[in-house]
Amino acid sequence: MDDFSTLGLTAPLNAGLIAAGYSKPTPIQAAALPAALAGRDVLGLAQTGTGKTAAFALPVLQALANSGGRARPGAPRALVVVPTRELGIQVSAVFDLLGIQLDKNIAVVHGGVSINPQIRQLSAGIDILVATPGRLIDLMAQGKCRLDAVEYFVLDEADRMLDMGFLPAVKKIVAALPKKRQTMFFSATMPDQVSTLAAGLLREHVRVEVTPPSTTVERIAQSVIMLEPAQKAPTLVALLRDPAVKGAIIFTRTKHGANRLAAQLAGAGIEAAAYHANKSQNARERALNAFRDGETRALVATDIAARGIDVDGVTHVFNFDLPEVAEAYVHRIGRTGRAGREGRAVSLVTPGERPLLRAIEKLTRQTIAPDTMLPAAAAALPTPKPDRPAQPQRPRRPRPEGARPTQAKPAGNRGDAPRAARPAPRATEEAGGEKQGDPARRRRRHRGNGGGGGAGAKPAAASGAGNGNAQRGPRGPRPSAG
Repeated sequence: MDDFSTLGLTAPLNAGLIAAGYSKPTPIQAAALPAALAGRDVLGLAQTGTGKTAAFALPVLQALANSGGRARPGAPRALVVVPTRELGIQVSAVFDLLGIQLDKNIAVVHGGVSINPQIRQLSAGIDILVATPGRLIDLMAQGKCRLDAVEYFVLDEADRMLDMGFLPAVKKIVAALPKKRQTMFFSATMPDQVSTLAAGLLREHVRVEVTPPSTTVERIAQSVIMLEPAQKAPTLVALLRDPAVKGAIIFTRTKHGANRLAAQLAGAGIEAAAYHANKSQNARERALNAFRDGETRALVATDIAARGIDVDGVTHVFNFDLPEVAEAYVHRIGRTGRAGREGRAVSLVTPGERPLLRAIEKLTRQTIAPDTMLPAAAAALPTPKPDRPAQPQRPRRPRPEGARPTQAKPAGNRGDAPRAARPAPRATEEAGGEKQGDPARRRRRHRGNGGGGGAGAKPAAASGAGNGNAQRGPRGPRPSAG
């Protein structure tokens, strides 16, 4: 299939294709669309950035346009489940663009924001719901969303669901779906658990595979630099100083590592932002927008967060840490070399990471060549301290008219006032720290006799002399019981 015109799409959808700038189907679209438009279940194996969103969006929009009708409150007719909020927003935008001339309500629900506006959207009736697993489970638990009316179900990036630990939630969602439905299942790789999930979801499906899951994009030049841990940061700085690096995504294994590395790069004069799940939704959007607009040249990310990044113009991917799971390497380097462009992926590998490198080479069926650049000398990079936010000032009370102004306190630290200005210590304060006017202490001293010096009272401590230290008097005999 070389042209969308052979698919028999409705006029509004053809107009949507023009609005979205689609002129020729991508390989995954050409392979999946005929079967999906015919109502068949589809298993699609394709990397991110291959145009797979339109491969399931067009069949869903076409089916809803042909069937007519409206969604009932809290009961969507089509459900698309995605692993991250960023991907959910992008998928929803594709539906909006392709269905721009269709009268269909489309909504995206995800965590990190208030649930109440999402509940209001659902109560108005949603034809197509794009959701992350956690927020959808919350809505179902509150009785605000039910799935018994779903006619079309899409599970996107199923392998990432596995990586993020979402499979139990996905299984719970699937259990609430009606048996009669069309299912489209997309994944970049097919680990055993994902294959088992697909087998339970799909009925007489058509399998389409554009890029085999065990190979990487050929346009990406891959290389490794073998070095010691202390050489990683200075080597990365040297790599980033190359003018050819227009936009880079740097992968670390942990969120703390992403924060630390972003700070180190900033200390070396390289604009970089950390991007991971511990960042607020607004902070992640600001970082992504700054990277997309070219204000930030490097984005330091973890595997889970970066799955939702869809940014054109990423020239380089740097693996500061190799992933624990070899399949994640394929996802990482797929951030570059998109839409026919060339890309470069460089991995910094320590001796302890060599087993991870061997696993990647086994998966990709190729040996990754050494980079031409030598590792930089070990050096500690400066890490700038974050600016402390200014503390809010308490507003001063207005001075009553005619009142005398308050005299300024003497300069210096607290307690630096002249000795003559200090009040003389009371005897009881010197003798054990009791304040004369403290009623609680007075009651403890005269406990049981109403303040008199009865048999149960302990003798008061005598005042110390000379140096002001408290000197305790001799204890009296313990009172006999009874």
